[in-house]
Order: sequence, then C-alpha cells, then structure tokens
Amino acid sequence: MENYIITVDGGTTNTRCILWDSNRKRIREEKREVGVRNTSIDGNNERLKSAVRECLYGLMEKEGINWEQIHRIIASGMITSDVGIVVVPHITAPAGVDDLAKATVAIDMPEICPIPIYFIPGIKNFSEEVTFENFEMMDIMRGEEVESVPIIEKFHTGNPMVLILPGSHNKFVAVDENKKITGCITSISGELLSSITNDTILAKSVGKSFLDPADYDKEWLLEGYNNSKKTGLGRACFSARILYLFKKDSDEKKIQNYVLGAALAGDVTAIMNSKAIKADPGKTLAVVCGKDPLKRAIVDILEFEKIFADVKTFTPEEGMSTSALGAYIIAERSKIL
Repeated sequence: MENYIITVDGGTTNTRCILWDSNRKRIREEKREVGVRNTSIDGNNERLKSAVRECLYGLMEKEGINWEQIHRIIASGMITSDVGIVVVPHITAPAGVDDLAKATVAIDMPEICPIPIYFIPGIKNFSEEVTFENFEMMDIMRGEEVESVPIIEKFHTGNPMVLILPGSHNKFVAVDENKKITGCITSISGELLSSITNDTILAKSVGKSFLDPADYDKEWLLEGYNNSKKTGLGRACFSARILYLFKKDSDEKKIQNYVLGAALAGDVTAIMNSKAIKADPGKTLAVVCGKDPLKRAIVDILEFEKIFADVKTFTPEEGMSTSALGAYIIAERSKIL
C-alpha cells in the first residue's frame, strides 16, 4: 500500500496543503484563501482550523486515499504562531536543517485530523531581552526558514550567502559557511509599494497598477532608486508625480518602474547597515528568489551597487512549492519519515 506525506504551509492570507508520494513526488495541492490574518480579524482561529481540515480531507477525497495511507503531516509557517493553530516557540539562530529537525514537534489535533501533525518552528535572531540598544538586531521568521532550505542545498558552496525572498514583506536571510541561518531582516517595502500604488496621490501617475514584467525599464527603476536613496522615500515618491506631469517621455509604465526602484532603496540600505544579519556582503553570494519584475529589479540594483561578490537567481520548478519541499527535507532529516 502506497504511503503519502502531506505538507501544510500556513501564511498570512492563504493555506496550502500538498500531497507527496514516498519518492518526494508532488501529487496534488489544495488551497484555501484563509490565513493568520483571519485569526487576527476574527479573534479566534476557527476559520483557519477549518481551512486546514478542508484541505487535508480534500486531498484525500480527490486522490481516493484514507488516513491509514498518510504516513506524516508536516506543517510550517505562520500557522505555528500565536495567530496560527498552535504556538511553537522560535529556535534561536544560528540554526540549520538539523536544528529545525530536532525542534520539530508532533501535536494531536483531533478537531482537524485523526493523526498527529508535525510542526516545524520558526527562527529568531537572538534570545536576549530586547532593548533600545539591540532591538534593530532582532528579527523573526516563520516559513522562510523552510523556504530557505532547498535554496541553500542548491547554491551553497562553503561560502556565506544572503537569500532574498521578496513578497509583501521582503525577507533577507543570512547563511554562514556551515549552511546555518545566522539571522534575517524583514522589510515591509512590498506593503509600502501597494499603498503608494493604490492609496496615495501617485495612484493616477501609476494607473493604480503594479509593474508588468513586459514593461520593465532598468533606467527608470534606477532613477527612482537613486533619488530615494538621496532624498528619502517620501520626497522621491512626490518627485514621481513631477516626472509624470512635466517630463515629456514619461508615462504610467515608466513611473511604475521609478516607484518600484524608490520603494526598494530602503531595503538595500538595510542590507548594507543593519546589524541583524551577520554577513560580509563583499565575500557573500546573494541569491534572489521570487518572480519578475521584482526579482529582476533587485538583481539590477544589487549589481549596480556592487554589494555582493556575486548575484544569482532562483526559480523553483514549475508547480513546485519551495516551502513545502523544504519542510519535506527537514522531515527527512528528523527521521520522522
């Protein structure tokens, strides 16, 4: 009888469950547009629990399998936070695959399914009390640690790395020579870009739309980046309106490039100056993940600044979830498979 593994990735707005066979082959995915955001709004996690249950039973029903064939369920991401379905404390950096595997805990949740769910913890930068003197050095991740695992496995050659994981919250993950995550920094530049695009005086200048990859323009992107670096995000953004009104060759697409560059300037400042990540950029490989145009924009800015020894990009295989694959690898290492 075939045995299966299910990985559960619980994020801010979505919950995904993926069914795998015993050879690490992805079989099917179930997704619900419910996440920890709903717990925060509702004041309870009942909708999130129901979403996980629906996904699990949906996978089994559509594949015609039963609980006796499910060998393990492995969960990661914000689902392990105080607004998830169970709280699993962060482990402290530096931490690698073995550390995550050892800290993985099995918890019975009969209201969701009849077998235990194995929860992978997140990582925090340090364990000391947070003060005004050290708060900038503190950061946390839940989900990015599992997303990092396959990328580290693919690119690590014995030298330090910084993984750049774009999203509504851009995450920068430092990795040392021993493949251990030594810390991270988080930026809300994605959320800022969304607000600038939709909820400010610039909405008309950018057509209330994000940049399409086909309209990418490196010159305008770097113009926005450099201006934001010199004058600050607020001034750079208003200057986008000036360009839209008075520069003859400007249009909505070019202003979208400009604003994207402006929004990313603070992230590069963070990489260069934050004490939250322990990495010497000049000796470090940067691996930029995600989709274009954001991935391409970050690469162009990093190459323009010449911060890192080298910059590479990572694109997962078609239909593959990097987070789910990382959870699978951690489960293998913990020997729960």
